[in-house]
Amino acid sequence: MSIFQYLIPFVVGLGLLILIHELGHYSVARWCDVKVLRFSVGFGRPLLKWRAGKDQTEWVLAAFPLGGYVKMLDEREGEVSDAERPRAFTQQSVWRRFAIVAAGPLANLALAVLLYWVVFVGGVEELRARVDVTRPDSVAAQAGFVSGDEIVQVGDETVRTWQDWRWRLLKAVLDEPAIDVTVVTAEGARVTRHVSLLGITIDEEKNDPVAQLGFRPHRPVIPPLVGEVVADGPAALAGLRAGDTVVEIDGTLIEDWTELVEQVSAAPGRAMQFAWLRDGVRMAGTLTPEAAERNGERVGRVGIMVAPLPEGREAMFVTVSHGPIEGFGKAVAQTWEMSTFSLAMIGRMLTGELSWKNLSGPVTIADYAGQSAQMGLDHYLKFLALISISLGVLNLLPIPVLDGGHLLYYVIEMLRGGPVPERVMEIGQQVGLALLVMLMAFAFYNDINRLISG
Repeated sequence: MSIFQYLIPFVVGLGLLILIHELGHYSVARWCDVKVLRFSVGFGRPLLKWRAGKDQTEWVLAAFPLGGYVKMLDEREGEVSDAERPRAFTQQSVWRRFAIVAAGPLANLALAVLLYWVVFVGGVEELRARVDVTRPDSVAAQAGFVSGDEIVQVGDETVRTWQDWRWRLLKAVLDEPAIDVTVVTAEGARVTRHVSLLGITIDEEKNDPVAQLGFRPHRPVIPPLVGEVVADGPAALAGLRAGDTVVEIDGTLIEDWTELVEQVSAAPGRAMQFAWLRDGVRMAGTLTPEAAERNGERVGRVGIMVAPLPEGREAMFVTVSHGPIEGFGKAVAQTWEMSTFSLAMIGRMLTGELSWKNLSGPVTIADYAGQSAQMGLDHYLKFLALISISLGVLNLLPIPVLDGGHLLYYVIEMLRGGPVPERVMEIGQQVGLALLVMLMAFAFYNDINRLISG
């Protein structure tokens, strides 16, 4: 993938989330008849700007897209005429100010509900929750799992996809020492197995919790049967045809298509000795894989494609969809679960139970944006919903500078019957800014670390 395949989904997605966040502030401010002076998506030098509306609000698209703001009439930032003073933000009741500030993060959470609803109603194709056991000494093997088992329930919760299984496991790792997992075996029997979670952690330095247990998505054995041959490619020139079965490469027996791909990918430009069967007759030839680029790496290709699996895609994938009402309920539940999970993760990081290396910055987010966009619109929308939730939750944290810090001041104002002293707010802003800079530094450090370590 080129840098633009990462950058464009990232910029478009982040721009949308910031726009919705600021529209939340703007809409409630207008509803409260507060005068809005400027609406900016991004910081720094304006790329585009224009004025519109009865108040001639200045609308700005700025060069640095990691944020935005809505500037309202405010007596703390300049002189306000007597005629316009009732429309100043500072002249509003504490309840109105609370509503205006809270509207931004709540708009992000509402957007997540909408995006999930679109995905759930439209349907999404995902991997079935069928597992392979990777190690005989793993927790999975000790619990009695065998490759080909399909997980259908974790505790009391139904599982349909690999993503469902991973999500249920992530939640359980935070709070539970063990879980009961119900599977349907390859023979069709329904069995419940007890899985210990002791020692399993959510940590960027370790494998995914699923992998720590000794699971990976089920990979059916794909016979090395040629489905199509590219005209004038190395395979066609050597005599391979559709329907041939590759049995040997450079003296190594080939029993699975994955083995064939691994051997060819590792040998761009190097002559290889192939042997294949055609109607039971053994044939042989020399193929030299052409060099190609895949994910920034030089790999070999010989111009053949695998024959369709006899059992079809249904054995590996399932399409999950819901009706409009059921889909909305599921979208709300998913947004709530992701929000509370994010808060729990932040809490565990603050108490030292989880490593700060789990924190991600813009580079990692851009990487995931590009990958999800390549997987299809439904996966990209789910990614945007997740980031929108993260943005909403982060902004609700009681840290001065963020929306949550202002909300904390307003709660204190409600309780004490008067505004928080200016000096206290100034100190809070400085502390909040320092915390935010430190948080961003951690995130960038983790991003760079991931890039270096691959």
